Amino acid sequence: MSQAFTGTLALTWVAISRDRIQLPVWILAVAAFMVAVVSIWNGDLSQEELVSVAQFYGVQPAVRMFGLASGATLGAYIMSRGFVVFAVLVAVMSILFVVRHTRQDEDTGRAELIGSASVGRHANLASAFIVVVGANVLLAVLIGLILTFKGLPVASSFAAGAAFAGIGIFFAGLAGLAAQLAGTSRGATGLALAGLGLAFVVAGIGNILGRVDEAGVRVVSAWPAWLSPVGWGQQMRAFEEDHWSLLGLFAFSFLVLAAGAVFLETRRDTGKGLLPERRGPSAASPGLLSPVGLVWRLQRGVFLSWAVGVGLFGIVVGAVSADLEAMLDELEGFDEIFERIGGTDVIVDAAFVTFMGILALVITIYAVQGLLRMRAEESDGPAESVMATAVSRRQWVTSYILNIALGTAALFLIVGLTVGVTAGIVMGDVAAWAADLVVAGLVHIPAAWVVAGAVVLAFGLFPRRTALLAWMVFVIAAVTGPFIGAMLDLPEWIQNISPFIHVPAVPGESVTAAPIVGLLGMAVLLTGAGLLAFRRRDIDVTSV
Repeated sequence: MSQAFTGTLALTWVAISRDRIQLPVWILAVAAFMVAVVSIWNGDLSQEELVSVAQFYGVQPAVRMFGLASGATLGAYIMSRGFVVFAVLVAVMSILFVVRHTRQDEDTGRAELIGSASVGRHANLASAFIVVVGANVLLAVLIGLILTFKGLPVASSFAAGAAFAGIGIFFAGLAGLAAQLAGTSRGATGLALAGLGLAFVVAGIGNILGRVDEAGVRVVSAWPAWLSPVGWGQQMRAFEEDHWSLLGLFAFSFLVLAAGAVFLETRRDTGKGLLPERRGPSAASPGLLSPVGLVWRLQRGVFLSWAVGVGLFGIVVGAVSADLEAMLDELEGFDEIFERIGGTDVIVDAAFVTFMGILALVITIYAVQGLLRMRAEESDGPAESVMATAVSRRQWVTSYILNIALGTAALFLIVGLTVGVTAGIVMGDVAAWAADLVVAGLVHIPAAWVVAGAVVLAFGLFPRRTALLAWMVFVIAAVTGPFIGAMLDLPEWIQNISPFIHVPAVPGESVTAAPIVGLLGMAVLLTGAGLLAFRRRDIDVTSV
């Protein structure tokens, strides 16, 4: 080992120790989600229904964006329905942990302190790669075992796990490269996530432009799919052809990205990125004179990215609405599932209730992430500097709460408008569908605010465990909620734990004030308690 990598093994153990809670939680959460998904779908579909689902993913161009039809088997069905979701989860896990051990360590000064000892220049980066690659391999084995124990073919089950691991490892390399380019951990994360978004879009375009076989159950992707690591994972065709050779493409691309990150690390100063920093305006905006304006300035890029993402997703959901009833008529049992979740026997309305519930969970992730910035600002030190001025603790926390609350509400409005207008164009009567689905989006705001209030409370009471508690609250709310909870047939008292179960099922039923007022009251109570707890505790600047 060259002198530049001296201390890699020691730093690897340090990284494992630092992530002894967060990394296992990520791995087990993804594995548990796989168990839930396979348990829901395993054995519920006849061969005719599997053919109908495969044809739906094969002949509908817009749907191909989110899944690649690879035959009419249960395994292929799971891959077409869930591949993109699991690929994104694994990629995000890899990105966050690589940035945490590289760029974030430089932001906090930890990397400079470590570098003053007998540690090589690239040891920190190498240790991050070792830990994250190992985590992805472990996750691949867990997914393979889960699918095998659920009765699916052994080789194909492990091929599916390997496909997800390959995507995670690729984005670990990309995150390492982004950490050399960006000047901050937030910038590095943003660059890597932008790469993930681009990979998803390119793979989707390749699938949309592909051709379907005569039976309509298998899509041969066009060439753009081969430009994306998400596309490579789909082209492994787990549960159909099991192209193990594509793992070589993942390995080669990771080595290239890792080598590029190592090369660039020697060309920059610690704490600085290679991308030139933009020169700011000569005069500050008047909005920066207030804490609310400052937080908006810090959060607006993230919000705009989310707005574009949920808007595009809303357009896709609205575009396939005309085919929902015809598709569900061909799938026995699915209409009952939608009716149970949506609370109505009008199948299209029930489907929209279900889609809005899923999108509500996605948007709640934005609220959780945004509020967790408070802990990052506190632990890294900027919050203490801000509150050393005339800004009080109440003003500082309230500025985040207001920005995230309004941003969350805006995202629900965007979803309602995009789904409603697109569905109206497809099915006719734009005004009626837009009005109904805007309301269907807005009624989820109080439930998302309840989860956000719980995050504020966790921040006030347990600052060093804020992230862990916040994501636990979100997972509990999602699993016990109307989508997963109903699919798993959880007892009613367990489902009532989730705030989302109390949201009126619009457009399946009319809006009633009682649950909305109750959820708003709970959100205010949790947020107020968190604010009070923060005002009574010490500032904790110890980064964890």
